Amino acid sequence: MDKTQAYYALWSRFGIPAYDEQSVPDDAELPYITYEVVLDDYDNGIITTASLWYRGTSWAEIDEKLNAITDVISVISPLPIDGGFMYVTKASPWCQRMADETDRTIKRYLLNVGVNFLTNN
Repeated sequence: MDKTQAYYALWSRFGIPAYDEQSVPDDAELPYITYEVVLDDYDNGIITTASLWYRGTSWAEIDEKLNAITDVISVISPLPIDGGFMYVTKASPWCQRMADETDRTIKRYLLNVGVNFLTNN
């Protein structure tokens, strides 16, 4: 699996659709996760983002999914990729609530993620 495929594998494991933020289909329906693909060379730590998107009048459902994601990111083991591994950690600040100015029912968490590629390519 290459680095881009590893990002997809990470974010698609939470039971809702996951999309590269540059490739969200026009007909995508909430909830879903969008993620930023940032690549670098061996042992260069980077910070990237993902967003958790829900629709509703309460934060309860999105908070439940955020907790599930937090539990996984907090203990994730290295993800195997071509030629090595990708380590994923929570960055600081871990997340923040974001408002949607056009639709108050859209709930979003912006997640900050640390990624370190340990590969020979």
